[in-house]
Amino acid sequence: MLFRSARFLLASTSEVYGDPQVHPQSEDYWGNVNTIGIRSCYDEGKRVAETLAFDYHRQNNVDIRVARIFNTYGPRMLENDGRVVSNFVVQALQGIPLTIYGDGSQTRSFCYVSDLVEGLIRLMNGDYIGPINLGNPDEYTILQLAQTVQTMINPEVDLIYKPLPQDDPQRRKPDISRAQNFLQWNSTIPLQEGLGLTIDDFRLRLDQGVGSQVPDRQMAAPPSR
Repeated sequence: MLFRSARFLLASTSEVYGDPQVHPQSEDYWGNVNTIGIRSCYDEGKRVAETLAFDYHRQNNVDIRVARIFNTYGPRMLENDGRVVSNFVVQALQGIPLTIYGDGSQTRSFCYVSDLVEGLIRLMNGDYIGPINLGNPDEYTILQLAQTVQTMINPEVDLIYKPLPQDDPQRRKPDISRAQNFLQWNSTIPLQEGLGLTIDDFRLRLDQGVGSQVPDRQMAAPPSR
């Protein structure tokens, strides 16, 4: 049975912008993606997902909503998921040197999970189809993030540097004008506050022996949430 009244949410990503040549990134920017690079499977997979969603909307009148989600963090993240926030927090809690790829000058924007959830709810309950950026427009370098986590958890832990992976985006910052205009949405949780809540959750789980070993990699973007 085909439920034509169902509303379909596509959780897309800021990775559709690739290594952007436009900053900040707005939804009308088509992106700069290496189609055969080591990151391209994730990037292009999300791009084609958007293509298919809009084709089904145009051809079959499927009721879609498309959110381009920027880096998101918060409690209940997997300790070994390879994301930069979880890697830094677990490394600092375990007294392991924080691994920075490149010189740490590449930037990201970090949205606390409750802000993202509120944005998705507003998108699904509204009339605007998208695509729409959902992310925190505050921009931090990876080095700044590492130093913040270091200060909050263990100022004695070292920072180590490894080569930057191929096609790693140099800058990432959402233009959230559409979210502000169509959803009346803004991110509200500053990074320091959100990190504090995240660190408390990770510390509790690691103390209970739930944590896993941090992988020897750090994906500063994909997965971007």
